[in-house]
Amino acid sequence: DWVRVAGGLLDPNFYFNKALPTGGGYGWYIARLKATIDAAYEESGGEKVLVIGHSAGGWLARAAMANGVWNESEGVKTADRVRCLTTVGAIHRPPVDLNSCATKGALAFTDREYPGAFLKEDGISYVTVGGDAVVGINSKSTDKINDDREEADEVYKVRGEGSSAKVAYDSYEIVSGQNGDVTGDGVVPLEWTKLEGARNIVLEGVLHSINEAGTTVATDRWYGSEGVIDRWLPVVLEEAGLVEKKNTGKSGGLFGGFMNDLFKFDS
Repeated sequence: DWVRVAGGLLDPNFYFNKALPTGGGYGWYIARLKATIDAAYEESGGEKVLVIGHSAGGWLARAAMANGVWNESEGVKTADRVRCLTTVGAIHRPPVDLNSCATKGALAFTDREYPGAFLKEDGISYVTVGGDAVVGINSKSTDKINDDREEADEVYKVRGEGSSAKVAYDSYEIVSGQNGDVTGDGVVPLEWTKLEGARNIVLEGVLHSINEAGTTVATDRWYGSEGVIDRWLPVVLEEAGLVEKKNTGKSGGLFGGFMNDLFKFDS
């Protein structure tokens, strides 16, 4: 489906970095996401939905929630459908140089028009989850900073990319438009995963994807790994008002009965 982003090439705004999230490149995604949320709302008997967006799915969920109007013709507000937005490893800001943004303006539009926890006052809670796992290093030499990277580093070395630290550096630089010598989940720099006004969760040692970035090397420490979910989902359920807030760091097995409320939109 993501090949459909190429539809943006038919949008004149794409070439002037003025693309809209509802335009040719991403409009299909926004429409599908809203239809899925509407279906979940109806099938649950009118329960507001907890939305979880991974990677690009995070900022696109913000774009779908828009200015708080969900369906203007029917007088439906976004807060009538969504109880909480949780983003996982999402890019929430465009790069410093807007001309270098891969979304050609769509992300910049979203962040400018719907900044931070934009609909918090409407009763929608916001949680962001970001990984602090790999420090970017602008060198292809052996990585002596990041731990437990040997298997991935060997793959990158054979391919001529150096190490996971160098791959992370390059990715962070593209995402932020700044030096990539910062920490993040190996793909997205940590600071770019945060939203002002949201409950921002930082997870040490957690990676962006089910595989090491750009490889087939599987990892059990990405956001969706069983042991990692236990570190952020309980907080999300609290912020969403689905469980009572507790002064404990233990998850207490909160999954039962709530998984039907979770709808994940991946990049």
